[in-house]
Amino acid sequence: MPNKRSGKIVMMQGNHACSEGAIAAGCRFYAGYPITPSSEIAELLARKLPAVGGKFIQMEDEIAAMGAIIGASLTGVKSMTATSGPGFSLKQENIGYACMAEVPCVVVNVQRGGPSTGMPTHPAQADVQQARWGTHGDHSIIVLTASSAQETFEQTIRAFNLAETYMTPVILIIDEIVGHTMEKVILPDREGIGIINRKQPTIPPEQYLPYKKTKSCIPILANFGIGYRYHVTGLCHDETGFPTNEPKEIEALITRLSEKIERHRDKIIQCRLMMLDDAEVAIFAYGTVARSARRAVKDCREQGVRVGLVEPTVLWPFPSEIVLDIAEAVDAFVVPEMNLGQMAREVELAAKCKARVHRLSRVDGDPITPDQIIYTVKGMV
Repeated sequence: MPNKRSGKIVMMQGNHACSEGAIAAGCRFYAGYPITPSSEIAELLARKLPAVGGKFIQMEDEIAAMGAIIGASLTGVKSMTATSGPGFSLKQENIGYACMAEVPCVVVNVQRGGPSTGMPTHPAQADVQQARWGTHGDHSIIVLTASSAQETFEQTIRAFNLAETYMTPVILIIDEIVGHTMEKVILPDREGIGIINRKQPTIPPEQYLPYKKTKSCIPILANFGIGYRYHVTGLCHDETGFPTNEPKEIEALITRLSEKIERHRDKIIQCRLMMLDDAEVAIFAYGTVARSARRAVKDCREQGVRVGLVEPTVLWPFPSEIVLDIAEAVDAFVVPEMNLGQMAREVELAAKCKARVHRLSRVDGDPITPDQIIYTVKGMV
């Protein structure tokens, strides 16, 4: 994480913080298509990328934008796109291609109400399951979230670092409130930011196998144009990258795609825990709603109600072990979210009936307030 003790203090909205985080992480290519409420990310990068030697291109649609960042990434350039619900749906096929071909890139989804065009200028959290399962087939994915402009800056950097480490697309999922709220952000000095770049092969081209299984299950893909020639495809392939119908090779590939993330869950998953030592009720909240939940916890504690907060900043892989540990210590969970219970289902599965799980949903385009959470918590004790 960036060192926030020193740096430039500015006022900016979450979308601008995302753009600044991308540049700080080393992003030098952006392809996208305008869509509310994410358009400010593209607008700022259109101005700033050329100044640092990067490229910005507005594509003809969201499908092409996703394809463009895959192509740019294969040359070794850190690449990103940003969108909202309808555009995120259009990107899914190429997100699957990036998963299969193991191409690192970052996809930002600033959520709005849906389905279809829904509510373009209102917030929602209804894309969290789509972020995990939107593209077809068995695959693992890393999905981050943020609750503030500062955290959006930091999570954008982490998204690039994780993409480069695990050779996979990484999704950062925020919402309209985070994207458009103007607040203080500390932009740390460059030397205070830890940057990770993808590994490159150390063997000669004639010995190189791009998808050879490593101890970490993470492939080492040479940048296009440096003398290593290999095949990239969305078909099931062997270690050379060429398509195969050999069952053992197919099973090894699909298993490895999952294992390269699942084996490293402890390094990827992050949660903030608040006042849980003696809690009877745990609130599980993420993104914008976590801000209301923090206020609700403080107010409840002042009123003698023993409640704590579980705030995941990584939604996938899901923090099942953390939830189970807390479920064994509390009586109940309250899961407030701006959807009809998409993550509440995951909490229920992870809790394994050790604690009750109560859903608090809101889907009318307005945020969940601290008072709503407090009222629900009091009904559980």
